[in-house]
Amino acid sequence: MVKIKPKLSDEEKRLLRIRNHLNRVRPLFRRQEWFRYKRLGDHWRRPKGKHSKMREHKGYRPPVVDSGYRGPRKVRGLHPSGFREVLVHNVKELEKINPEREAARIASRVGVKKRMEIEKRAEELNIRILNPLRRGD
Repeated sequence: MVKIKPKLSDEEKRLLRIRNHLNRVRPLFRRQEWFRYKRLGDHWRRPKGKHSKMREHKGYRPPVVDSGYRGPRKVRGLHPSGFREVLVHNVKELEKINPEREAARIASRVGVKKRMEIEKRAEELNIRILNPLRRGD
């Protein structure tokens, strides 16, 4: 089965390439002193301490999350393929999807039987499923 591609303008294709590049060079934002205490984990938290060197953006400290690291506004929130994701729970919800710009992501709570029905109907409507059922390869 051939993967369906979205209908994107040249500008959107260019911006997606830029976003892809930015995602590769963007630093890993880690919590202040994540390496010192295991209990902290490395999930991002904004540094708030009065004497925090990280909050003051000292050069020898890790980078802090900032709006300048965001991707282009036009392609923000798109799947890497270029489709806008739509969460689908049943076959009826597939009818509302625009197959040229949107792709379906089947909800995790959907069982195998209904999932197979959704995938079959999506193929008829020429809609891309972002998380298809794994078949024996």
